[in-house]
Amino acid sequence: MWTVLLVEDEVFVRESVRRIVDWQSLGFNVIGEAGNGEEALGFIEQHLPDLIICDILMPKMNGVELLQRVRELEIGSRFIMLSCLSDFDYVRKALEYGASNYILKLSMNVQSLMDALVKVEVELSKQQASGLSIPPSRIDTQQQADTGHREVDKLISYMKENFRSMISLRMLAEHVSMDEKYISTLFKKKTGSNVIQFLHQLRIDEARRLLEQSNMTISEIGTQVGYENDNYFIKIFKRFTALTPNGYRSRTRLRGEVPSVKG
Repeated sequence: MWTVLLVEDEVFVRESVRRIVDWQSLGFNVIGEAGNGEEALGFIEQHLPDLIICDILMPKMNGVELLQRVRELEIGSRFIMLSCLSDFDYVRKALEYGASNYILKLSMNVQSLMDALVKVEVELSKQQASGLSIPPSRIDTQQQADTGHREVDKLISYMKENFRSMISLRMLAEHVSMDEKYISTLFKKKTGSNVIQFLHQLRIDEARRLLEQSNMTISEIGTQVGYENDNYFIKIFKRFTALTPNGYRSRTRLRGEVPSVKG
């Protein structure tokens, strides 16, 4: 089931989009809503939705700016943009940044939305089949202890100590009193990884350790490493290891590495 975030400042429009489509029959599940781009960005960092249906003109951060920020973070979520007739320049920019489609609000109906969802479902399926949802190489978080840059090293130490808690790019930027966009670019330059991937790698490394060395349930392990939702934990674990947590544990046991008793 592909996950969806709805981003629209007009509550009526947001509720209409959510109500007019039988999401599950098309293979989608709406996991969240946001009223502006800033709110959406924090959610996207934490939950990595497969699809974002996003209004173009919004307060604080418009839809194109949100799409650009998501791409800078190297998050591959698909975007369907909602636009008015006067938004064409924004639509063009959104398509340049890789938006999958756009829908005019005035002509939006069940069929137009379903057509757009079917197109995205095909794109996501092809992406999954080609393995593009899995990071191309494993991030060695143990060798990133000293980059030679004080603020980046401070962020790494903070994430290693607090990865079990909710962390966002905004929180990290505030921790070192720097701009979000600048610290994101700097972190990538010094470590070769973006901030969100690094954080997920820390969590997945700990999850692997717990799967190997304990009898904790999958749900307990997910919560322990910072994922409140079981399905989301399983999705991220598979993205980084190409295995489900249960599959990883089974493979470990087949190798004779019997986990120790919990506690």
